[in-house]
Amino acid sequence: MKLKALLVLASVLFMGTHVNAQWKKNKANKDTKIWRYDLECEGIAKQGSKLVKVWSYSKNPKHAISRGMKNAVHGIVFKGYAGGSQGCTSQKPLVKSAETETKYKDFFDAFFADGGEYLKYVSAATDGSIAAGDRLKVSKREYKIGVIVNIKFDQLRKRLETEGIIRSLSSGF
Repeated sequence: MKLKALLVLASVLFMGTHVNAQWKKNKANKDTKIWRYDLECEGIAKQGSKLVKVWSYSKNPKHAISRGMKNAVHGIVFKGYAGGSQGCTSQKPLVKSAETETKYKDFFDAFFADGGEYLKYVSAATDGSIAAGDRLKVSKREYKIGVIVNIKFDQLRKRLETEGIIRSLSSGF
């Protein structure tokens, strides 16, 4: 009888932690789903790559950090960034039309899903620690977190060309 009660208690505790983990994951997705971020050039990267700093907004700093890579890839694809110091030139978005995201919704939903394919095209450029100046409290309940990442720009471009989402550079004008 004690064994049965112990098994029931253990299964309830396990399910509770699993549900809590899912809830936190869903909250992080909801917190950053509206694609609120800023993207800026951070310097010169290896050929075929872009070194960028993405500023993600969130109520929880951990969510902003975890979504930084996803936001950076989304920014390269849909927003681009202005040039600046450190030898940076402006970068236009890979996707020129605002309707493209809607037209290829199924592809982009899968591409930007948690653990999705976007992770193949981005890596952290630092050891994961956030500098003091890159963690800003912008309001009573919101943070702005800066994360430096490296985007495999040429590979990302080729992937979007393969899917027919953008035209290849060799296709002419």
